[in-house]
Amino acid sequence: MNIQFKKGVLELVVLNEISKSDQYGYELSQNIQHELSIADGTLYPMLRRLVQDGYLETYMGKTSGGPARKYYAITDSGQNHLNYLINEWEELKASVERLINTGGNENA
Repeated sequence: MNIQFKKGVLELVVLNEISKSDQYGYELSQNIQHELSIADGTLYPMLRRLVQDGYLETYMGKTSGGPARKYYAITDSGQNHLNYLINEWEELKASVERLINTGGNENA
């Protein structure tokens, strides 16, 4: 898949996955990789930025038999931003589908 396409929707995908349930970085990476390949070098800087922007918050969670992990949870602001991104995605998808289906010429 085109890497530029993935970069454009990765924030949407990350926020959407975390909105389903709080996740730690590796878990999130694995969940996304079921559908899209993603490099850790892309994911972790994005997570840091989303925390700085107030869309995510972190907390340390205990695991059975292992060290505590940093979990990411979506904030109210993050949920609002996710809703905005979903609307933008739907508009973009509809526009591209119209262009593909009409050959880019609606007057034809």
